Amino acid sequence: MTSTFLPDKRSTPGADRPPQAPAAAGRTRRRVLHWLTAVGFQVPALVLFGTLVLLPMLFAVYAAFFRWGGFGMPEDFIGGDNFTRLFQDPVFLGDLWRCLVLVALSLVLQLPFALALAVALNQRIRGRAVYRMLFFAPYILSEAITGVLFGMIFAPDDGLADQLLGTFGLDGLGGQWFADPDTVMATLFLVMTWKYFGFHMMLYLAGLQSIPAELTEAALIDGAGPWQRFRHVTLPLLAPTLRISVFLSVIGSIQLFDLVWIVTAGGPDHHSETMAVTMFQYGFKRYQVGYASAISVAMFGISLVFALAYQRFVLRRDLEGPTTTMRGGGS
Repeated sequence: MTSTFLPDKRSTPGADRPPQAPAAAGRTRRRVLHWLTAVGFQVPALVLFGTLVLLPMLFAVYAAFFRWGGFGMPEDFIGGDNFTRLFQDPVFLGDLWRCLVLVALSLVLQLPFALALAVALNQRIRGRAVYRMLFFAPYILSEAITGVLFGMIFAPDDGLADQLLGTFGLDGLGGQWFADPDTVMATLFLVMTWKYFGFHMMLYLAGLQSIPAELTEAALIDGAGPWQRFRHVTLPLLAPTLRISVFLSVIGSIQLFDLVWIVTAGGPDHHSETMAVTMFQYGFKRYQVGYASAISVAMFGISLVFALAYQRFVLRRDLEGPTTTMRGGGS
């Protein structure tokens, strides 16, 4: 007797699997739901950014091509005359020069001073937490408080600076700190250094504390002195932090406004004026908003060119470092 075996549908491979279409539809719904959730969280921020940042920037570019006093809509189109005037204006050209001076002083004096303090406070010394707090405290103060404070300190004759000099018999060194064209920039830079060096010091401290102690100990065992350890171990490993600090310092010098406006308002006779102060003067004091818009566009262009060039030629290694590119095949 011959038996014929017929396939059982229940034992057929894949017969007990659920249909693929509902599972795919469920995954699609979840992806759409996740996408809508992400968009829902981002829309308020995008609306605020577009309304408060992007639209004013675009309108400033538009207004820079008009002779406009700030009332009504711009109507007197003058093309690029504002930009032509910009680079013929001795005040704005002086602003560019003063910006370069502040950048140079920051890179040569302020940042090395902050680095030296950071290295000192990274050592095991008694009370270093208190010192860190004291040195960082000026950065917490607002620019308004700092400006008023140093306006009183450097007040002629009655200020604390002149009184201290008089106590030591150095009355001749005092005088018109912010009112003298020969001393206003040096005094202003002293105030800037007091205000901002603590921020850079904390950046350097964070970078120093991320350096493995084993490397310094190995260099010490090999007979390297303090300067050799700093030059060949600490400084190369701190380089990414230094590059970020330099970038922030330069951008801050380009956009400096509030501290200068409160302390000197750009005086005397434009000798402490910055691009941002000049923009404010023309826009809100002289009601030449079209020309002030051209200054703002120039400031933005200078900052953008510097940022792109710095990223391309200086920060390139830092940006590529964390990224690993898989090339070639495996086994």
